[in-house]
Amino acid sequence: MLTPAFELSQDTDHLTVTIRVPYARVSELDLYIDGHDFKFYAKPYFLRLNLPGRIIEDGREKASYDAEKGVFTIRVPKESPGEHFEGLDMLTALLAPRGSRSAKTLVNEMGTLGESQEGVEEHDEEEDDEEEFDWQVEQKPYEEPACLGGTGYGFGGSRTGVFHRLQEELSDVIDLQSPESSTAAQRRALRLQAEDSKFDADHYLADYFEDEPVMETLSYRPWWDGCNAGAGEKRGFVIFSVPFTEEDKEQLRRFTNKSFVLDRASRRQAYLGMVDIILAVAYDVRITGGESHVEGPWNIRKLSGTLCWFETYETLQEVLVSFARRVLCYPLYRHFGLVLKVVEDAARIFALGRQGVMKCLLATHKLFRENDPAYILNDIYITDYCIWVQKSHRPHRLLNLADALRKAKISKEELGFDLLEEERIGLMVQKEQVSTAAMLH
Repeated sequence: MLTPAFELSQDTDHLTVTIRVPYARVSELDLYIDGHDFKFYAKPYFLRLNLPGRIIEDGREKASYDAEKGVFTIRVPKESPGEHFEGLDMLTALLAPRGSRSAKTLVNEMGTLGESQEGVEEHDEEEDDEEEFDWQVEQKPYEEPACLGGTGYGFGGSRTGVFHRLQEELSDVIDLQSPESSTAAQRRALRLQAEDSKFDADHYLADYFEDEPVMETLSYRPWWDGCNAGAGEKRGFVIFSVPFTEEDKEQLRRFTNKSFVLDRASRRQAYLGMVDIILAVAYDVRITGGESHVEGPWNIRKLSGTLCWFETYETLQEVLVSFARRVLCYPLYRHFGLVLKVVEDAARIFALGRQGVMKCLLATHKLFRENDPAYILNDIYITDYCIWVQKSHRPHRLLNLADALRKAKISKEELGFDLLEEERIGLMVQKEQVSTAAMLH
């Protein structure tokens, strides 16, 4: 059976499913409509959707077929007129069979669409945890138990052993030289040490005093500035205008259905790791004017401590400080004003809800997919994030993160590079140079 390309749209009272089946036998069409379930069969195509709201078969449903385009358009009434169905562009989640969650492992791939899921109850990983996260709460230092092996990495800390098989690619993908044996505390210490060694005061001051190129990047308006943000995923009636390309939609259909069962600590780290990645993506979009370029994969993985060092964070402030330090150490433009602007960008992206975040993750997935060996980071992080975000039962947490980012404060003193002192010395040198030049003339 083939899974066809499809799209969903809605009005107040109806759901419309558009299905592209160019080689279908129309005479063998079969439809099943019942509650959350929508099934379509036209040999050799089969489509099963797990809808976020209930539909009903009561004689008002309509179907039409455009033979020239090979497209079925099926219009089905909603069981509750006026209800807004959320997440209709989260195609991977719609393809997941109901009751596909299991608590057998931390992160468990449940198989393909054809597998039977009878007798397995739907489980929401967040149902048992009603309390909202405080993204800035102070955490007690974590004492890692003595062990022979290292801490897992990847989404949910679920991966180990990947780089035993990929030793040659290791240094081209990440900066961490011992991913299999290092603990979280060791990774952070090594990251901070590497950043301290890399910081170049001359480069920082050059961008500080000669900031015309940076000012151009600050005036750029990225795609998220043209989208409507609001409370859509909280209350269900504002539809975000985040356009997905046909390539985006095709990639969403390709993702394998997985279920993720994360404990509270792992879930918090997953959200904060996502903020870290989105910050890196937003920086890359801003400095390139939204144009794809060969340095894109390098920028994103270098600026993200999550991707480059398998770092895990406990507070939003840790994420922001880490990102700011890396911006001032590695890329072409190293300006504190750019850090602050990108934090605003990230707040804007998260305010767009799942659609905004997914747009960034899909773009990153494409960049890494087309870059050898950055594609490994898709396998370890990005693919799982793309699936997890779609299947999130608490999308309003993304809006809460947007609020936290808007309220966050970050100072130069927090970064550990003595930036204010460097600026003071730089200003003194600049004044002396001006005075000397005036005397010579």
